[in-house]
Amino acid sequence: MHRVLPLIAAFALCALACERKSPPPPAPAPATSEQRAPTQEGPLVIGSLGSLTGSEASFGTVVRDGIQFAVEQVNAEGGVKGRKVELRAYDTQGKLEESVAAAKRLLTQDKVVLILGDVTSSGSLAIADAVQAARVPMVTPSSTHPDVTRKGDFVFRTCFIDPFQGGAMARFARENLKLERVAVMHDSKNASSLGLSEAFTEAFKKRGGTVVAVESYAKGDSDYRAPLLAVKKAKPQALYLPGFYSEVGVIARQAREMGLTMPLLGGDGWESDRIFELAGGALEGAYYSSHYAEDNPAPELQRFITSFRERYGRSPEAASALGYDAAKVALAAIERAKSLSGPDIRDALASTKDHPGATGTLTLDADRNPVKPAVILTIREGKRRFAAAVTP
Repeated sequence: MHRVLPLIAAFALCALACERKSPPPPAPAPATSEQRAPTQEGPLVIGSLGSLTGSEASFGTVVRDGIQFAVEQVNAEGGVKGRKVELRAYDTQGKLEESVAAAKRLLTQDKVVLILGDVTSSGSLAIADAVQAARVPMVTPSSTHPDVTRKGDFVFRTCFIDPFQGGAMARFARENLKLERVAVMHDSKNASSLGLSEAFTEAFKKRGGTVVAVESYAKGDSDYRAPLLAVKKAKPQALYLPGFYSEVGVIARQAREMGLTMPLLGGDGWESDRIFELAGGALEGAYYSSHYAEDNPAPELQRFITSFRERYGRSPEAASALGYDAAKVALAAIERAKSLSGPDIRDALASTKDHPGATGTLTLDADRNPVKPAVILTIREGKRRFAAAVTP
């Protein structure tokens, strides 16, 4: 679903760090975060980018809502360093070229002190080199592919990574569900889906299980019967679908229409209410890994849920909690930072420890990834219910 395109990433880096004007001589490189530090007056500007329209809009908008909610709370408490925070949220439409364009605008025009995003792993990978070159910290709320934070020391995340998430589901499948034979069906053009597929397969095999089939599809497909037929012939006890709700809902419905009755397993890309509309009742009895469970009694989570309902008139989805936590971690780091320069904010982010988030207590490790638990949810009577917790 989210293509990792090195050429697009390279284009972004060139556009942001090496832009030239003609005729010669060439224009100087864009200022780094230290050279263009914000003035001492006016709001502190931060940016966010994610799919607010298009096929993945349900995911991007709820992340944005969580970010906006955190900004509103911080501003109501006096802001950051005595200044109000202004959020510039841009729509990527689920397209990598739009992620690149939005990042360029945030860095060169809006001159943000920090970027929250991209929402997707492929989008984050496409812009990470440019962010690193500009020395502006980036915190992604929901990009789970491990390569994202490997791009550089200005790139952080507040969600768990795919190897942990895929391994957590494999462990649950073997130990809790007692499964021995499973099939996997992933999105061949989506970095997160591929990463989860690989992590789950490796962990399931290490625990003594057998992966009897690995099939693929691509974003935009509407007929999944060919790979589902191959899955059916392999006779697995369950099917692992580490994709996003926009495809998984349709796949689940077609699987049931073809007579596949085994449990369906998945990852955090399922986290959208839209999946129930697409799947009908086809996800009954399914399990998937996610970042939080609404019925978890943790005080910080319940405070977040109550206040979010008051603000938006609805319960938050996991993606909203992820956006909220990313924004709160980022704004707390800016408050602690010695100055508003990129390196000082980066250093403050790196020191994040025991942050009380909606998705659990969070500490950032040396690789700028969080140490936090995952939960396994089950779908019963069209509702998500807590099934198990898996700690790192």
